[in-house]
Amino acid sequence: MTPQPHPQAGAAVKAADRAHVFHSWSAQDLIDPPAVAGAEGSYFWDYDGRRYLDFTSGLVFTNVGYQHPKVVAAIQEQAGRMTTFAPAFAVEARSEAARLIAERTPGDLDRIFFTNGGADAIEHAMRMARLHTGRPKVLSAYRSYHGGTQQAINLTGDPRRWASDGAAAGVVHFWAPFLYRSRFYAETEEQEAARALEHLETTIAFEGPATVAAIVLETIPGTAGIMVPPPGYLAGVREICDKYGIVFVLDEVMAGFGRTGEWFAADLFGVVPDLMTFAKGVNSGYVPLGGVAISDRIAETFGKRPYPGGLTYSGHPLACAAAVATIGVMAEEGVVENARRLGAEVVGPALAALAERHPSVGEVRGTGMFWALELVRNRETREPLVPYNATGEANAPMAAFTAAAKERGLWPFVNMNRTHVVPPCNVTEAELKEGFAALDAALGVADEYTV
Repeated sequence: MTPQPHPQAGAAVKAADRAHVFHSWSAQDLIDPPAVAGAEGSYFWDYDGRRYLDFTSGLVFTNVGYQHPKVVAAIQEQAGRMTTFAPAFAVEARSEAARLIAERTPGDLDRIFFTNGGADAIEHAMRMARLHTGRPKVLSAYRSYHGGTQQAINLTGDPRRWASDGAAAGVVHFWAPFLYRSRFYAETEEQEAARALEHLETTIAFEGPATVAAIVLETIPGTAGIMVPPPGYLAGVREICDKYGIVFVLDEVMAGFGRTGEWFAADLFGVVPDLMTFAKGVNSGYVPLGGVAISDRIAETFGKRPYPGGLTYSGHPLACAAAVATIGVMAEEGVVENARRLGAEVVGPALAALAERHPSVGEVRGTGMFWALELVRNRETREPLVPYNATGEANAPMAAFTAAAKERGLWPFVNMNRTHVVPPCNVTEAELKEGFAALDAALGVADEYTV
């Protein structure tokens, strides 16, 4: 679709937004949300007719791009047959979505509890783990994000937690591996994995193994910087959980459904958790949907004992129909394979070439359509481009970089000192080339702040 300018309509949309919409994670008087007129494939556009290549995939959820005709048609067809129905009934779209998801989850994660998104999936995974074990504590990593609801935000290991953390949620944080900024003085991936596992087991020992219900990890941390865990780490966590009777939970809300070049990132590491959360890419965010994939062992706990939890819109027919269509599209069009191939053959080499040219790039890391560039002031010292949790003038270098990308038609996903490269999983090589050209120019602006 060719964007057509409609500035008056855009002004009306923005005026209504500013008068009535309360935006998340924002100081309301300091933001200026763009008015979006439409979206298709890997692009969206505003009411002035300006088009942007979306390297954010919305919020890392449009895995098959915007307005995929087969998914739109599935939603329309379902709306014509049955728009909604209560979750206590067996409904075709719900049953089929659960079957298709269970076919793709690793191991015996064959029971699907549907939620409305990723945060409430985490809430229910934690409830299941605590009820299954009878234990109160949950361990999660620094440099993580698990959602904005009460339990999920307390599990989160970044500054967004601070305002809501009353230290009463039963959450204990620990350091997960990240060699580039190692907390363990490691020099190799092997050392980082071994020392991170030792640190985790020591944390459990001092907290009391009999008090720990679950360990929750993003399989590959997303918002915090797409830190692919070193070989052996997740397998080691699995062994620790088995040793102490702890439920192992993998958060695949961002990494799942093709984002990493596999249906689930767990497949990259050969691990099977006890519970796995998902959302976002399950139906490309067309209708809110998330869930928990449950192992036989956890499911048996609630075989004769009622599970004390539910949601009015659990397994909503429109959302499930969108999931069925999205999974079908991904299978038919080779979307997962496309993400894997382009990640290895195009994205990785192109980002490595950018790192060679730009002193502001400290590290490139990722897989599939899930990448990040770590931006620094000094490559030798690895000093971040801006301070941790920087705002205002302290964040000027990142703000300048972001503005430069947008000026060149690229909508970036930035978080602290990182810019993510997370286009739709069915992005084309031509679209990637366009995005990398804009990213190249924007990094030139970031270079001006290096020493």
